[in-house]
Amino acid sequence: MYYLAIVSLIWAFSFGLIGNSLSGIDLFLVATLRLGCATLLFLPWLRLKTIAKNDCLRLIFYGAVQFGLMYTCYMKAYDHIPSHLVAIFSILTPIYVVLIHDLQVRSFSYRYLIAALVSILGAAIIRAKGTPLEDIWIGFGLMQIAGISFAYGQVSYRSWKRRNQLINDRDVFSLLTLGATLCSALFSLILTDWNGIEIQTSQWLSILYLGFIASGLGFFLWNKGAALCNTGTLAAFNNAVIPLAVICSLFFFGEIEHFSPKNLLRLALGSCLITLAVFISARKQGKISVKRFRNI
Repeated sequence: MYYLAIVSLIWAFSFGLIGNSLSGIDLFLVATLRLGCATLLFLPWLRLKTIAKNDCLRLIFYGAVQFGLMYTCYMKAYDHIPSHLVAIFSILTPIYVVLIHDLQVRSFSYRYLIAALVSILGAAIIRAKGTPLEDIWIGFGLMQIAGISFAYGQVSYRSWKRRNQLINDRDVFSLLTLGATLCSALFSLILTDWNGIEIQTSQWLSILYLGFIASGLGFFLWNKGAALCNTGTLAAFNNAVIPLAVICSLFFFGEIEHFSPKNLLRLALGSCLITLAVFISARKQGKISVKRFRNI
C-alpha cells in the first residue's frame, strides 16, 4: 500500500504538467520519449537468464498494453479535454481492475467491488463546473481505453509476479517498458508530424521528469505495490491519485477557474470517500467462486 501511496503523490503533478507545460508538442512523441527514458533507467538491471522466453514475450506484451496503449490514449486525450478532466475521466479504472481480476480467477469478489464502487463514487463527486461539450466524448472514450489497458496490465503482472515470486521486479521491469516504448513508437511513427517538432529546454526537463521519475520509478513502484496488495486496495488506489491530480491542476497549474467554492467542497468529500474505499478493501475480503455456483 505504501508503494501505491508514494506513486499517487508523484503522479499527481503529471496531469497538469502534460496539459500545460507540454502543450503544443506532439503527445505521441512525448509518450515515446518518456517511456524510452523509463526503459533506459531499468535496462542495467535486466536479467534475461532468470526468465523463460515465453515469460519475456508475455511481459513485453503486458507492458505494451499497460503502459504503451494506455499512454497513447491518455496523452491523446489532452488534445480534447483539460488536465483536470483527464484525471476525472479515469474514475472507472477501479471497476476495470476488479472485473478483469475476477474474469481471470473466475470468481466474484464482492468486497473488492464495493471498494471500487465507493472509490468511483468519490471521484464522480469531483466534477468541474461548466464541463466542455466540444470533443468531450472523444476524450472520455480515450480515457476509458486507457483505463482498461492500465487495469489489464497491472492485474496481469500481479498474477505473473505471484507465480514467479523468486524473480526480482527490477530484473524484468525493462521488458515491460520496452514493450510500452515499441507500442507508443509505432503510433508516433505513423501519426507524428515530424516537420513541426520544436521542443524547448524547459519542456525537455518536463519530459525527463515524466520519463525517469513519473514513468520509470512510478510504474516500477506501482507494479511492485500491486503485487503485494489485494485487488480491492489496488482498485481503490487507482482513484486515489484523482483528487491529488485535480488539486495540482487547479492550484499549481492555474485551472482554478473551472471550480467554484461549492465544487471545492465536493472535492473534499470525494477525497474522503476514496480514502474510505482504501480502508474497505484492506479488510478481510470475501469471494464467491464461479465453481461454487455450478454446484448449486
